Amino acid sequence: MGVKKIKYRPAGQFEETRFEKIHNVIFSNSNEASIHVAQEIAELIKTKQKQNKKCILGLATGSSPIKVYEELVRIHKEEGLSFSNVVTFNLDEYYPMEINSTHSYYYFMHEHLFNHINIDPKNINIPSGTVSLKELHQYCIDYGLKIKEYGGLDFQLLGIGRTGHIGFNEPGSHSNSGTRNITLDHITRVDAAPSFLGINNVPKKAITMGIGTVKKAKRIILLAWGDNKASILKKTIEGEITSEVPATYLQEHNNTTFILNEEASQKLTRIKTPWLVRPCIWDKELTSKAIIWLCVLTKKSILKLTDKDYNNNGMSNLLAEEGSAYDLNIEMFNKIQHTITGWPGGKPNADDSSRPERATPSKKRVIIFSPHPDDDVISMGGTFDRLVEQGHEVHVAYQTSGNIAVSNHEALKYAEVIKDIDPKNTKIDAIIQKINSEVIDVENNIDVRRLKGLIRKRESFSATRFLGVPDKNIHFLNLPFYETGTVKKKPLGQEDVDIVTKIIDKIKPHQIYAAGDLADPHGTHKVCLDAIIASLEILKHNDYMNDCWVWLYRGAWHEWDIHQIEMAVPMSPDQVLKKRKAIFFHESQKDGVMFQGDDTREFWVRAEDRNYETARKYHALGLADYAALEAFKRYHF
Repeated sequence: MGVKKIKYRPAGQFEETRFEKIHNVIFSNSNEASIHVAQEIAELIKTKQKQNKKCILGLATGSSPIKVYEELVRIHKEEGLSFSNVVTFNLDEYYPMEINSTHSYYYFMHEHLFNHINIDPKNINIPSGTVSLKELHQYCIDYGLKIKEYGGLDFQLLGIGRTGHIGFNEPGSHSNSGTRNITLDHITRVDAAPSFLGINNVPKKAITMGIGTVKKAKRIILLAWGDNKASILKKTIEGEITSEVPATYLQEHNNTTFILNEEASQKLTRIKTPWLVRPCIWDKELTSKAIIWLCVLTKKSILKLTDKDYNNNGMSNLLAEEGSAYDLNIEMFNKIQHTITGWPGGKPNADDSSRPERATPSKKRVIIFSPHPDDDVISMGGTFDRLVEQGHEVHVAYQTSGNIAVSNHEALKYAEVIKDIDPKNTKIDAIIQKINSEVIDVENNIDVRRLKGLIRKRESFSATRFLGVPDKNIHFLNLPFYETGTVKKKPLGQEDVDIVTKIIDKIKPHQIYAAGDLADPHGTHKVCLDAIIASLEILKHNDYMNDCWVWLYRGAWHEWDIHQIEMAVPMSPDQVLKKRKAIFFHESQKDGVMFQGDDTREFWVRAEDRNYETARKYHALGLADYAALEAFKRYHF
């Protein structure tokens, strides 16, 4: 694929739209975006080499820049890029933090970049998490002075936190702040908790380069991936400058570019409501999106929208193309109404021309792919129940063991039960001793991980039996990419794809359900879906795949927007309760689950609230008043 040149331009001179105050470029995916950023850095290094000058780089950690570093390593190894003239200054480090800890940014940078290039170790500068508290103040001053002695940063790479922090400059940070010790915001610690296996293990303080130093960089690029960053990016790019969102200070920098993927950009005005910015080409998807937005804005159902509503809210050209609000409203109402079905596997002997699923074959083979051992019931438990009740051959494929999501105290409970049954079991003695050692990286113990995996496996069997699926239809794939014992996973490999391909080819399904919740581009759901998509590419030429449809559900974190939904399955109050009971079988994931994020609700509450909200939105648009709805979007391969 040819590489297109990013058209960077000073943000202070002109904007993408009248709403935007920081120049930004949107890519279809984070991999493509990262490659372009790495190429800009490589070109800067080469230019400095030709000038016989040092290249001073400010570097960031976290998941966002990983692919940039991978591409720089590739350019070094395959194209001979030398880093001999490069001096680096990292943004931050936890405090206190030992350099040999897998949680340290020293470890991160060497793991992802420095160990693989020819940079002089003397040119690597990373804030030290081992400096004594007595010496810390002067150490921070000296770190900033050293950057100044090199003439400042030629290039600064940034990520952005959900609080709007850059580096560890949390809300309240001053525009002219320098390198210093800082207390971490609670949300920042929540986001870091998965890597530390719980928020209690996350340091409360850090050392960070100051905003004043960052703003003096000659060039700044900020990376942001995923829809969990969309809200803060809108505030940063379109909002006023405020210390409550430290990244907004970058509006004052004259050579900053934000590099976003589509998910991260979705709340920018020109993406979310482009008709408010410029004339639009009204395809069906944009028309649906705009009409739903108009209903929410005017607090009207679809059939009550008027010509005036369209004209007064930036949609006059749509009205001119279609002729009248009446025609637009009827078409939109019918479209959404036709997404609703109580027969997710298709209704036998029915006219399916306006239904989301085919009537034939009347009894379908179905695979529900579940990234973790509870995503099936959390995300589509009602639909799962309908498919079984309506006589389809339902298989469930759990793609990972989910073992690291089982807490130590939960594992200890099961280990002690085994010990009570078999007091002479020396292996269980060793497991109990390891769990009681309170070592943070206990998951590196294979026997502990195996016990945790078995807990989740048996919980899954309990839930699927409750829903009426025979054990022979339950498949535990244990994809190798996941089995690292840590939050950090291996890249998707051919072995993972082969395992998924084998199960699809064995069952030859008419329907596949898969998780399409891709908020985190480095998350398990994304990798699991990538494995399925790669498998479909391999299998798509087989005859049986011509009759296979793929439906994507979302997890406990997000739901499809109404205009994206292509199948909505209603649930009665009794079915909502049955779904809840199925989720309850996953007992290890209740009451303080390890990777809960900043949402303190339990997963069953999140799921019910999301299903209630989808039903409420449908009803507000003028559709029937259902207790709850589960939503799906079809994936075409």
